[in-house]
Amino acid sequence: MTDGNRDFIIIVGKLVLISAVAAALLGITYVPTQEQLKDNIAKAREQKLLEVMPLAADFEPVYGDTIINEDGDKEILYYVAKDESGNLIGYAFFKQQPGAQDVIEVAGGVTSDFGKITGMSVLSHAETPGLGAKIIEPAFKGQFKDIPLSQLKLSSSGGSIDSITGATISSQAVIDALSSKVESIKKAEG
Repeated sequence: MTDGNRDFIIIVGKLVLISAVAAALLGITYVPTQEQLKDNIAKAREQKLLEVMPLAADFEPVYGDTIINEDGDKEILYYVAKDESGNLIGYAFFKQQPGAQDVIEVAGGVTSDFGKITGMSVLSHAETPGLGAKIIEPAFKGQFKDIPLSQLKLSSSGGSIDSITGATISSQAVIDALSSKVESIKKAEG
């Protein structure tokens, strides 16, 4: 065996050893990191529910039949919002809707009589910065506070929601997400 071959084998051996150690370390940190990530997501979602339904003291999930993971967890369709006395005050929900660039995930709330939207918040989006991304700004979000369901349309269509200039698709996507989810809850609650 020549010195060149031996040096090559030593270098490859070192690279394999370094790769194995790195893989082991990643494997060790993966599980705790995933658990922490799952907890952080759950806390963020809970915060968004309180943001769109501030008078609620408790949110009871309503489950669908679809199993969403290997743990056997079922899909949460929406939440029944109750006040401190346990009285029904409305429904809160999350809804994904295609936007101009990608999927927009919206949190929303509606009163128990389905008369008003109690609020709206955006969990995630990939809309264009400076345009569609303005759906997260207070000026846009504030339009959804205690708005009658009958007015949940863009002002250009006879409703009360002013579209973001240059981002009509993103604005309409938020309205569509809220409208469609409220209709599905209305059907489910009969």
